[in-house]
Amino acid sequence: MKKILLLCSLFISLSVAAQDVKQLMETAQVFVGKEDYANARLVLNRALQMEPDNHVIRQELAYVLYLSGDLTDAMEMINKVIDAESADEKSFQIGGIIYKSGGFLKDCERIYKKGLKKFPTSGALHYELGEIMLLQKLPADAIRIWEEGIDKDPAYPGNYFHAAKYYYFSKNNPVLSILYGEIFVNAESYTVRTAEMKSILLEVYKQFYAGIVTYDDRKSNAFQRAVAETLLKQRELTVMGINTEVLTMIRTRFILDWHSTWAKTYPYKLFEHQQQLARDGLFVAYNQWLFGVAANVVQYQHWINAHPKESSEFANFHKNRLFRMPPGQNYRQ
Repeated sequence: MKKILLLCSLFISLSVAAQDVKQLMETAQVFVGKEDYANARLVLNRALQMEPDNHVIRQELAYVLYLSGDLTDAMEMINKVIDAESADEKSFQIGGIIYKSGGFLKDCERIYKKGLKKFPTSGALHYELGEIMLLQKLPADAIRIWEEGIDKDPAYPGNYFHAAKYYYFSKNNPVLSILYGEIFVNAESYTVRTAEMKSILLEVYKQFYAGIVTYDDRKSNAFQRAVAETLLKQRELTVMGINTEVLTMIRTRFILDWHSTWAKTYPYKLFEHQQQLARDGLFVAYNQWLFGVAANVVQYQHWINAHPKESSEFANFHKNRLFRMPPGQNYRQ
């Protein structure tokens, strides 16, 4: 009976302690939200005293130390986290942020690479490591890493963003810039980066049809060549220039042509998404949303005012649909 009572007492004590730690963590988050980092540190240190082996507490404390400008202690704390067996993907992300803020790019690179050894399919870690390589003026390494991130975690949007921009600025593969840019805009639809990418998409189409960027078959694969050839069939539509309406016609013909020729050979979620929008009568509204503001914000607003039903139906469709690319559709080999 005494043993049972002792076990019950121990269980209750552990439960209370766990609840106390949880409350302390929640309190610390409130302080962080208020930018009261001194109090957040006090609370997290108390939680760490109660559970000294809890890597989540150490991780959060390291981040608070970074936010409060104490980089030395932040680095010391996060090193203990990422060296532990319990380190998770977020641990390496926080470690990278801390070292990057101090300008320690090589250490930051080391942390992300260590993280990728443990989490090789992490799109987020590929994204961050690619940024670090670009900061070190190694663009070839950066795009290789972002492409690996797309291959291994195709649902993560960040790598599409950087890859699309890389191909846009390098002007050596407009097809990938078009594909990756539109995938990104669908996967991350309501951010500042989305607006930037819409402008890039419009410009890439203009450059592609104007011949400003040269499409080099030697730098592409069969899938990319098929996309380029199908797009170029619509060249005659561009004689009066590129705008939202012209792009809508080009892309409508592209969908019909692609699905009668290449769709079975190269299943592609983006093109299936476009086909569904066309079937549902939403493709014109989609193209307005994609290119309208970048092309001419006044004309776009006129279109919205003149087509409230189509605009509203597309907005509802888009808001309630989660767009993610599936594995196996990058066709890089």
